[in-house]
Amino acid sequence: MATLKNAPIVAAVLRAVIITLHFEQGGPPMTSSTPKNAPDLATKECVPCKGGVPPIKGRELEGLLRHAPGWTAVDEHHITKTFKFPDFKKALEFTNRVGTIAEEQGHHPDILLSWGKVEVTLYTHKVAGLTENDFIMAARINSLR
Repeated sequence: MATLKNAPIVAAVLRAVIITLHFEQGGPPMTSSTPKNAPDLATKECVPCKGGVPPIKGRELEGLLRHAPGWTAVDEHHITKTFKFPDFKKALEFTNRVGTIAEEQGHHPDILLSWGKVEVTLYTHKVAGLTENDFIMAARINSLR
């Protein structure tokens, strides 16, 4: 019997079953939180994370990565992408635009700025892994280019 105490675990199991069935039937990439008729992730808003939710892994992670071109999952814990620029000034301008989005969304990436390059890493600290917020931010950051 599911109780409120184990509700996050039950939700994660149900989410995994839905995703698995969808993939086995040859459906397009989707997740329980992004059905195939859902708007583009870049148009969604980040939702404050309260923790207690299992991080996204496995097939759901693979499906969301398809909506975040150029991003790479590392150990199913975080996603990262390197953006290249012709000089430091353009890289800095991009970094500041990423910072503006992060403040608006209340979801802050790790950003490494160097000459002609910006490396962005996203994960949700409260779950020590990935949530849909990370992919929303990835899509919004991609839209800056």
